[in-house]
Amino acid sequence: MTGSAPDDTPVDGLAAAGPAPLLELVDVSRLYGSGDAAVAALSHVSLRVMPGDFLSIMGPSGSGKSTMLGLLGCLDVPTTGMILVGGHEVTAMNDDERSRVRGREIGFLFQQFHLIPHLDALGNVETALLYRGLRPKERRERSRAALDRVGLLHRHDHRPVQLSGGEQQRVALARALVTEPNILLGDEPTGALDSKNADNVMEIFASLQSPERAVVLVTHDPNVGDAAERRVRMRDGTIVAEERRSAA
Repeated sequence: MTGSAPDDTPVDGLAAAGPAPLLELVDVSRLYGSGDAAVAALSHVSLRVMPGDFLSIMGPSGSGKSTMLGLLGCLDVPTTGMILVGGHEVTAMNDDERSRVRGREIGFLFQQFHLIPHLDALGNVETALLYRGLRPKERRERSRAALDRVGLLHRHDHRPVQLSGGEQQRVALARALVTEPNILLGDEPTGALDSKNADNVMEIFASLQSPERAVVLVTHDPNVGDAAERRVRMRDGTIVAEERRSAA
């Protein structure tokens, strides 16, 4: 499929009856290099992320997970195929337009926390709101609420060096949540944590699932992947299996 739609116009004919996908990859491929040296990191992958999903994407090194992450987060564009966010095609957007989509729709949580060392926890969360046109008081109130949501309001005035690894990851999670994204995307979100803190972060992820929001975790850790209700498994740049956890 080719072509693009205006930013405020949904692409017709792609959504089936029922809830519309929050994010959709439509027959996407991603090639690196050219000619005989071209390597297919992803090959003809289609995936719908629906409201309420708690989804994990798993696979060994080289399976295409990192490439998939870049496309899901609108950090990259496919060689062929389309990416839709909220029914709007982002494939042909320029960098600034995709940045606006990311800022509006997607919250990111990475294995490395990417906190700013000289800012306290509250200041780090506030950075996600700096370009939202909010008054300082509103930024501060929303950031305090996000820290409270992850159980760290009492540590709001601590800088990253004063926080444990698990606390730093929860600050990063609050920063991802403060914009109220429809899609929360985690890249190996427990990879730098011990098992106790990893369990704590996973419990918070599970609590963040809602009928309106999707939680998507990209991981090689089966303990993390199997905690999700919907699981996609990748190998050699393709989706090889998809399953849902049976109801208890």
